[in-house]
Amino acid sequence: MSTNWETADVLKTPMEVCWQFDYEIDSQRLRNLYSKAKRQQWDAEQALDWSLEIDPSRPLIDESRFGMAQLPFFKALPQRQQETFRAHMTAYQLSQFLHGEQGALMTAAALTHAVPDYEGKLYAATQTMDEARHVEVYEKYVRKLAIVYPIGRFLKDLIDKTLTADHWVKIAIGMNMVVEGLALASFHNMRRSTTCELLRSIVEGVLRDESRHVAFGSVYVGEAIAQMHADDREDIAEFAFEAVRAMMRGNGGERRGRGALLLADPGFLEVLAKAEIEPEQMFRGFQEAREQGIKVRPPSDQVHSFRDLMMPALVRVGAVTERSRALYAEANIPVWEDRTVLESLEDQETGEIEFD
Repeated sequence: MSTNWETADVLKTPMEVCWQFDYEIDSQRLRNLYSKAKRQQWDAEQALDWSLEIDPSRPLIDESRFGMAQLPFFKALPQRQQETFRAHMTAYQLSQFLHGEQGALMTAAALTHAVPDYEGKLYAATQTMDEARHVEVYEKYVRKLAIVYPIGRFLKDLIDKTLTADHWVKIAIGMNMVVEGLALASFHNMRRSTTCELLRSIVEGVLRDESRHVAFGSVYVGEAIAQMHADDREDIAEFAFEAVRAMMRGNGGERRGRGALLLADPGFLEVLAKAEIEPEQMFRGFQEAREQGIKVRPPSDQVHSFRDLMMPALVRVGAVTERSRALYAEANIPVWEDRTVLESLEDQETGEIEFD
């Protein structure tokens, strides 16, 4: 086997490896989660109908749920350019799913050797297998679209920051709550918006796994933070804040606006090039819409990753302290605490997995 080092990116991490010779399982909730994870393992080659044809020239996303189509600039484009942009923007988004799952694979493996408890190692091992399967299914699907876009700069920065963190709780927060919170919302919204039967089946299987991963963060990380010294809790809370701020910046949460941030991403610039749209043309379109007070309105049933999942999960485990609330306030980031949607998705998606 030969490694293509031209496409590899090597990081050095300070994470410790922890043996644990006490094999008693102290947490019944973790025991139950581990048992559920074992029962819900699935074989992507057998469970999904890969014979289903995908026509990259046809929209994979319901046009009525494509946010960019609400902008006057986009509506004025020739139909050919609109269709090309939609196709490549979908490939770009699915490529981010693929790269994000590789990041999750590496962080889950890091948690397996770093968490101090036997039951935590067992569950993290099942998550590692889940993430390997997710990389497999998204790689296979994206290849059907014939193009893989590079990882987004902000997503890469956040995953690198998580992988090189100096404590396993930070890794669990960065991945199981921040990145997985974004993924859980994105997959849920993709399931509702896609017109492709194969993609919907993929997302449904992945969703069940991801919701368990978020639940693991709630059960395991919450107990660990509660046992920490106050200074260590503040260190964890500051890491959580920095992770949230980085992710919000990557998703257009700061004053520069989503348009400017997208245009700073090399992968999105490739999308524009494929659609024969000049970056300056797109930027003016964003500016004009903002000046006219036009906002992209998501569908009423869309899950909001920060409001509905990420922030409530962080609050629930104690990763938001009184001191860190001041940081969120200074950065104009609301601390959403309503766990209704989060707990509803956890309940819905962690049922026994069934495939047709």
